[in-house]
Amino acid sequence: MRIYRAKDYDDMSRKAANIISAQVILKPDCVLGLATGSTPIGAYKQLVEWYNKGDLDFSEVTTVNLDEYKGLPRDNDQSYYYFMRENLFKHVNIPEGRSFLPDGTEPDSEKACSRYNEIIHQVGGIDLQLLGLGQNGHIGFNEPDDHFSLETHCVDLTPSTIEANKRFFEKKEDVPRQAYTMGIKTIMQAKRVLLVASGKEKAQALRDAVYGPVTPALPASILQYHKNVYIVADEAALSLFG
Repeated sequence: MRIYRAKDYDDMSRKAANIISAQVILKPDCVLGLATGSTPIGAYKQLVEWYNKGDLDFSEVTTVNLDEYKGLPRDNDQSYYYFMRENLFKHVNIPEGRSFLPDGTEPDSEKACSRYNEIIHQVGGIDLQLLGLGQNGHIGFNEPDDHFSLETHCVDLTPSTIEANKRFFEKKEDVPRQAYTMGIKTIMQAKRVLLVASGKEKAQALRDAVYGPVTPALPASILQYHKNVYIVADEAALSLFG
């Protein structure tokens, strides 16, 4: 586990984007596992900037996203497909049909999850998986639990996650109560993992994930068992580190 200390959010975003761009340059046909949320937006913005300068080429890249809300169509402005399109996909040259997310419109959870697992296997697995960190230690939508879920599954979102996400919706009642998410096994099978964290509100979860016991009660703690993890975090998120 390698920890890179950034001065602030912008510095964290540049450092994270450097790691992602290096993956694309070293293996142009790589599979990138992508994440949504406010934390990776700066990294995506930096990647787009480098693409526009001609420094990056995504023409052979395939992407698979961590998760999607159950029940939201792609054109809903709070769906994760919409988020990815607005922040990355429409700005770079990832080929049409090579960016995958779970199908939030599929009401049959078993079918949606099985289909997404098959897609991940068909593309050959993930070369670099980008992760954010929830205040409760969740990664993707793998919420605190009494066991680690394996592959893609449907989750009931916890009250703290609903509370954290309500700022993106008109009212709290509009936040979906379920989501499809990659499981811990899928994340751990990625060749490399990049975890980004910003802000003091992430400090306790980040410290516990790195130094605490490995427990499904704090899903990110499982990353202690991964052989190739990069953590890029700003001073605030690392404030509880020595």
